[in-house]
This record gives sequence, C-alpha cells and structure tokens, in this order.
Amino acid sequence: MWIADHWNDYEVIDTSKGEKLERWGDYLLVRPDPQVIWDTPKTHGGWRKKNGHYHRSAKGGGEWVFFGLPKQWSIGYEPLNLTFHLKPFSFKHTGLFPEQAVNWDWFSSLIKGAGRPVKVLNLFAYTGGATLAAARSGAQVTHVDASKGMVTWARENAVASGLSEAPIRWIVDDCVKFVEREIRRGNRYDAVIMDPPSYGRGPKGEIWKIEDAVFPLVTLCARLLSDEPLFFLVNSYTTGLAPAVLSYMLGVALKKRGGRTCACEVGLPVTETGLVLPCGASGRWER
Repeated sequence: MWIADHWNDYEVIDTSKGEKLERWGDYLLVRPDPQVIWDTPKTHGGWRKKNGHYHRSAKGGGEWVFFGLPKQWSIGYEPLNLTFHLKPFSFKHTGLFPEQAVNWDWFSSLIKGAGRPVKVLNLFAYTGGATLAAARSGAQVTHVDASKGMVTWARENAVASGLSEAPIRWIVDDCVKFVEREIRRGNRYDAVIMDPPSYGRGPKGEIWKIEDAVFPLVTLCARLLSDEPLFFLVNSYTTGLAPAVLSYMLGVALKKRGGRTCACEVGLPVTETGLVLPCGASGRWER
C-alpha cells in the first residue's frame, strides 16, 4: 500500500462503527467512511470533543453538525510547502483528500528529476492539490475542472501557497471535451493526472460512470502525450476498479510508450491503532 504518512497538520486519529475521527489542523472532525466496517470502542476523547460531525442519512445524503468549527480554516503540507483552505461542504467533504499526498510526493520527485521543462495536464482537478504540488516542483500545469467554484477554490489555494504567479492555466470545462479540443489543437503534455468521479452528470445531463468512461478517456489522453512523456496517474475511489484493473488499463492504453506500470491501494495511517485506513487506489505509469 502507498501510505501518505508525511502530514503534520492532518491525521486519522481513530476509526470505528463506520466513522473516522480526524484532526485537520486545530480541529477535530467525525465523518462517515464506508471502509470502516469494524465495531471497536470509541475511547479516544476526540470522539466527544469533536468540532464537526457529518451524519449520513438513511435516505441518502446527510448533514453537518458543528461545535465551534469556523466557516473556513487552513492546513499546510510541509514537505512541499503548500497551504490549503478548508471548509465543510456537501456530502461530508472538506475540500482536500489527504491520502493523495503520497502521489504528490511521487510525481514531484519525477518532475524535479526530469532536468527539463515539464507540462502537466490535471483533469478533474478539484481544489488543486495535485496542481499545486506539480507547480511547486517546477512544472507548467493546466488545471481543468467542470466546476467554476472548485477552480476558484484552487486558485485561492495557489495564492495561499505563494504560487499565484506560477505557470498554471485555470480552465473551467468538461474534461473529455477539453481533451478532444487539445488533440485537435495539437497541444501535447509530458504528464497527465486524473481523479475522475465515480458518477456524475455533465452540464447537458450527460452521465459519467467511471467504469464505462475512464478507459476511453485514458486512451484519448494517451494521444496528448509528448514524445518524451514523464508519467501518467489515475486515481479511483470506486471499489470495482481495483489496483490490478488500473494497472491493466494503463498497460493497454500506454503499451506503445514502453515504460512501466504499477498500481496499489493508497491509505492513511491511524494513530490509535498503528494500522492503515484504505482510501481508494492509484495507477501509475512512468517512463
């Protein structure tokens, strides 16, 4: 498992009964997690002293209950000197997936070691964690997300991280349509990052289902790669896309490029137990 264990401002303190207790900087949150199927005693004091608790509804969705939690606060990822604004919003999220730091560390070392300019395309780029990690490492980044609000949030994170002048293109667009246009324009990238949702709808009601749509998109993106590509990263939170599936998919789509492909679960260490909480999977290809 690839473990994101370099955080100081974030930790999973404990897990039990379908929930996880997390520390985000100075604040404690309790959020549901479908991976937590065990029933262990909630003895840590943080369970009672939480600042926010997301309660999932049996009818779908859910709601937050707050106990002294500000509307927005910030945490940093020290290894890359990044700062992220956080705020609780719909469906339990805070605006950051801390487990992805293990991928930030991986591709940052590749970018720094390339010894040449590197152009990165980040699709479904959300609030910009991967974008900022790549930019901090010296890459030129094209950040694409269909949500204007998410792109605005990502730009705020860039300012907070001292990267307001970094070579980042901020694009609000449907990712598939953007890739198709880039192919027609003849643009090329040295690396691709994508973090596609499991399910979604486009602006005209188009349905995105990752099991059906991700391989065609990976194949399209392969056409955008430069003559000397550096890496390709695909993340998945869908249980049906196991690491072996991601590895096979990248192996097929990038077979003509050579290189090597690997995939693994990503996870976060749990302080109270010393175990690791699984948080989806990632597939990596590198030259």
